[in-house]
Amino acid sequence: MDIQAKLTGFAMLGATWVMWVLVGLSVGGLAVALDRAVYLLRTSDNVRQLKKEILTFLKRGQLAAARQRLAKSRSFEARIVASTLESPEDGAASAEERMAGATQGAKLQMERRLAFLGTLGANAPFIGLLGTVIGIIRAFAELNGAAGKVTSGLMTEVGEALVATAIGILVALPAIAFFNGFQRVIKTRLTRAEGFGREVMAYLKAERTPS
Repeated sequence: MDIQAKLTGFAMLGATWVMWVLVGLSVGGLAVALDRAVYLLRTSDNVRQLKKEILTFLKRGQLAAARQRLAKSRSFEARIVASTLESPEDGAASAEERMAGATQGAKLQMERRLAFLGTLGANAPFIGLLGTVIGIIRAFAELNGAAGKVTSGLMTEVGEALVATAIGILVALPAIAFFNGFQRVIKTRLTRAEGFGREVMAYLKAERTPS
């Protein structure tokens, strides 16, 4: 049996299994999306209010109070800014390096499992296309068996082929939307945290600069 015959025999198993694979992947994608949404909500805070409080503490010279307030916050923004206040006596360059390290760590934690959504969004249409190819092969086999006549079996195979493509697209679209949405949220939060941290470092620089 040559390779073509083997592939044809495999295709004759039908495209139903492809659809079930897509359904399983869609459930996995939804689970990841819900997990990341809950996680990002649980690690968020009113950063504008937090920034106002921290800068007020620093202007009053209450460095310990600023650290305590940041420690109480559950947000990644607070963790990143807190890294700049760990050892202010080391200077701004050291604080900037610590903030960069904290930013990378926060980014990795927030992006956890998002690669699955990106991969699913990029490849689900191709999995659906595989189901379509299988359905078309079965449709040609049905057409050959019916001596070129259009039968209900032929139409069933064609319909199954088209449904496979549709399911692949329907699985991909939400995955891409969630992936892009989460990436946008993460980028915004990290940018906000960096701006906040630089304001804190600017204040520390001013404090260390002799008048």
